[in-house]
Amino acid sequence: MIPLPLARVAEITSGALTGMADARAVVRGPVVIDSRAVEPGSLFVAIKGERADGHDFAARACADGAVAVLASRPVEAPAVIVGDVLAALAALATTVVSELPGATVVGVTGSAGKTTTKDLLARLAARMGPTVAPVGSYNNEIGHPLTVLRADEGTRFLVLELSARNVGHIADLARIAPPRIGVVLNVGTAHLGVFGGKEAIAQAKGELVEALPEDGVAVLNADDPLVAAMAGRTRARVTFFGRSADAEVRAEDVTLDGRGRASFTLRTPSGAAPVRLRLYGAHAVENALAAAAAAYELGLPVGTIAEELSEAEPRSRWRMEVTDRSDGVTVINDAYNANPDSMRAAFDSLAVLGEGRRSFAVIAALRELGEDSVALNEDVGRLAAGAGLEGLIVVGGEDAGPVLAGAPDALHVPDAATAAAELSTRLAPGDVVLVKGPRAAGLERVAEALLGGDDR
Repeated sequence: MIPLPLARVAEITSGALTGMADARAVVRGPVVIDSRAVEPGSLFVAIKGERADGHDFAARACADGAVAVLASRPVEAPAVIVGDVLAALAALATTVVSELPGATVVGVTGSAGKTTTKDLLARLAARMGPTVAPVGSYNNEIGHPLTVLRADEGTRFLVLELSARNVGHIADLARIAPPRIGVVLNVGTAHLGVFGGKEAIAQAKGELVEALPEDGVAVLNADDPLVAAMAGRTRARVTFFGRSADAEVRAEDVTLDGRGRASFTLRTPSGAAPVRLRLYGAHAVENALAAAAAAYELGLPVGTIAEELSEAEPRSRWRMEVTDRSDGVTVINDAYNANPDSMRAAFDSLAVLGEGRRSFAVIAALRELGEDSVALNEDVGRLAAGAGLEGLIVVGGEDAGPVLAGAPDALHVPDAATAAAELSTRLAPGDVVLVKGPRAAGLERVAEALLGGDDR
């Protein structure tokens, strides 16, 4: 981050210095919420969570090198005391961005694929200059400003991922770091129950393009009608990506290899180039096109874009991680999160990777689907039951009922450990297994157990 004296931090956050805090001491970063991540020059932000209260670790953070603590109550350490820690964190990030006029902010949102697209776009932007992007899915009111605060005078691009749990959330994040380019991937069924319908989800996602300036660019998915319609909600210039012939940046002649990795011709207004993705699943084409369209608007040549996309490997954990064990068993770990759309995409990938092989799947009930939860989870069960699997395991308690109604022959187990133990007795060399579910189900532990001790 840009160096800030504690007196300036207090001014920005409307805070008060306490605990013998030295107003001249300089915060040089990083700004952290985990005391274990403190480095000399850090600002430790004390957040009270459900399981732990950061204020209890204030003294340890300063002993390990933090200049001070951003806190909501007095602590036994130098501190800036504020009324609302999250509001203060946002104010700090907003100020940092305003003092970096040479940095271009790019925002990415959508119901699915945000993190993969962000990772791809960050790689592309880095070809043009120093780039800051979130680690994993730092995309909410905490992770977003923490990412912004990693920027400094040398930062040329900020590639940010914006999530929404309700209408107004993306607008709030966009105010922290006003984007010049906004990318909207899709409007799907993630958090359907929270929003109440896809139209409400579209309203929330479209807040990103509404935040763009007149000289900005809205990068929209031509293949998603709800996203394409957002062109009428922005003052910015609009460019479309997709497989549609009307998209300025599009994929032509898409094919999949035996591992489910796509190859296509990347077509842009100034030329075309071949792309051969190392990412798994046909749905990765959409993410690659979105990143390509934004990078093209930033000024990167199409040949360089194609080269970087073809070399990109997955960066964030538990998203279509495909690993071959030494005995030939293939484990597809897509357990970071799940919704009806991503579940279908995962089973499509399993069908390609599992062709001619015995296939297994471990899934769990989807959440936050509102009044459609039972019907949609039954659909997930039917999808899995019709996938030609050798074995299907459904993890969970009573919430697994609708999935099992759709897949009555599935094995029902209570937790991830039981699922891993059951699979270990059934898998044979050459098999393939998909692990897919919402984060709360903890299914990543199944994949990790299956890969533990393997001598890859």
